[in-house]
Amino acid sequence: MMPRRVSILGATGSIGQNTIDLIRRDAGAYDVVALTGAGNIARLAADAIELRAEVAVTARPDLLEDLRAALKGSAVEVAAGPAALVEAASRPADWIMSAIVGAAGLAPGFAALDQGTTLALANKESLVCAGKILLDVARAKGTTILPVDSEHSAVFQALVGEDIGTVERIIITASGGAFRDWPIDNLAHATLDQASCHPNWDMGQRITIDSASMFNKAMEVIETREFFGIDPIQIEVLVHPQSMIHAMVGFRDGGLMAHVGPPDMRHAIGYALHHPNRAHLPVERLDFAAIGLLEFTAPDDARWPALRLAREVMAAGGMMGAVFNAAKEAALDGFIAGQINFVQMAQVVEDTIEQLDRGSGHIHATMTLDNVHKVDHLARKAAKASIEKRAG
Repeated sequence: MMPRRVSILGATGSIGQNTIDLIRRDAGAYDVVALTGAGNIARLAADAIELRAEVAVTARPDLLEDLRAALKGSAVEVAAGPAALVEAASRPADWIMSAIVGAAGLAPGFAALDQGTTLALANKESLVCAGKILLDVARAKGTTILPVDSEHSAVFQALVGEDIGTVERIIITASGGAFRDWPIDNLAHATLDQASCHPNWDMGQRITIDSASMFNKAMEVIETREFFGIDPIQIEVLVHPQSMIHAMVGFRDGGLMAHVGPPDMRHAIGYALHHPNRAHLPVERLDFAAIGLLEFTAPDDARWPALRLAREVMAAGGMMGAVFNAAKEAALDGFIAGQINFVQMAQVVEDTIEQLDRGSGHIHATMTLDNVHKVDHLARKAAKASIEKRAG
């Protein structure tokens, strides 16, 4: 059997590194086409050499020479910048992991759709910002999109052999993040280090903070609506501290299908990598007698206003998802930079939604990738003004 040609967009992040871990364990089964990253040049170069990638690309043009020096003497091509990311994503491959974090992953993800093969989608912003056109292009190109978020992979697996028309509700779970048990009055004083520590999952800093604020889960609620095409009222969120049940699908006969597994992203990645087959994966086997108790509670909107904002975004429609994502990214930047506190991130996002909603001509323009980028720019500008107002 010929090796499968694979590319990993966002190879140096947590999803990318977990993907590489699985590929490394059966290296002879894969030919690595492209690996992309941003600032972690040493990691990108080392992985490119080990996996004999055709090309390594950094998103940062200012680091091109560093990458070139790190790969000197190897056969790996070197490139840098947004256009190079798109070119790398366009190279023929059988399976492409889209794991670039944020709106920066939109253009490469769309370029990957042209392969007409399989796109493993971990870039949630693609669905939140441009779900309709992403899915339309995938259908037109014959591309199979497999979700890699643990929750959406869980839903996808629970629906195998089922009719989506019989689904009554989809329940996605959240750990509650770093501040699940904190007094609400203390949240405004949470430090960056405290927000960057997840109780269950080993993830990058940005997604860990998004988990603590529940913006990550809010994005996943919108993703669920876009990917599975169900009414927002059918989507529920439960706080589940053990992070063992990733999602449940409820059917009209009252039955529930739950996907249960350890908090290890290699399961969702491995499912997408080997789909439609199941392969042995190096993840923990759960001992339910040792676990003993699985807990569930309803999320508190006062603690996690991001979930309420996600509902408002879905009700507004149009390109409000792009506004939500851009404002969330800008607010997170502001928190990391020390300009605003933890609680103010949600306030900045709400300010931005209200401001852009008043200019609804932008939000309800025809959804194209160019228009999504325009709305993204307007939302970031509005969010930065809100941050500056609070910082001042």
